[in-house]
Amino acid sequence: MKPFITIFTALIFSFSVNGQVKADSSMSVEYFEYQDKVYQPNYKKLIVPAVFIGYGTISLTSDALKNLNRSTKYEIGEHQPKHIKLDNYTQYLPAVMVYGYNLAGIKGKHNFKERTIIYGTSQVISAAFVLPLKHLVKEERPDGSNHLSFPSGHTTTAFSSAHFLFREYKDENFWLSLSGYPIAIFTGVYRTLNDKHWVGDVVAGAGFGILSTELAYWLFPRINTLFNKKDSKSFTMIYPVADGKNFGAGMVLNF
Repeated sequence: MKPFITIFTALIFSFSVNGQVKADSSMSVEYFEYQDKVYQPNYKKLIVPAVFIGYGTISLTSDALKNLNRSTKYEIGEHQPKHIKLDNYTQYLPAVMVYGYNLAGIKGKHNFKERTIIYGTSQVISAAFVLPLKHLVKEERPDGSNHLSFPSGHTTTAFSSAHFLFREYKDENFWLSLSGYPIAIFTGVYRTLNDKHWVGDVVAGAGFGILSTELAYWLFPRINTLFNKKDSKSFTMIYPVADGKNFGAGMVLNF
């Protein structure tokens, strides 16, 4: 566990430092078209996800937080809630809302192609965080079904989607931009109610989701230049993939 915490701390520090670095003169002209503050992360944008991920990481070893996990599971079991599967769908709902708002004429920060690249990138990044960690940490789920509990993949997707909605609309319509977070919270809560995750798994998942979207916006100018080569007629799309139990991302290349 200590090596994991050390690696995570180094990763966050690296993102914080890199967020302050300016593009050098060797970068393409297309990149400089995107020199907007929306694409330039700094340490302040990493505070919230770092706190969430830190809480989840500590919950793996802290007796006090383990007791909180167990007491929450006990309270849920006392009320015997019906297990529903809405969280399999609500994890994507905030992202769907971005496209819905645009179809309704409420324009966000980016056009269809650009926001699809950003969202697809965030899902690839979140999968790169979550899937290896599940197999490295090997935390048993509350229902004992397997040892892939930490962190919550559904919650990661839900908060990456909600933060995507926030980033697309925070400058155009601030109150509208917040509408995805209640849905993301609902998804996380129901992962615990459905006995699939501990509280710490869900909190960490929220942190990884927010971090993934922040990194996607940071990387967008660089990635977009790859999809907009003037001498290229290829088409590329990154999209999320889910089968109810697992999630990831796929890519379509058309040359």
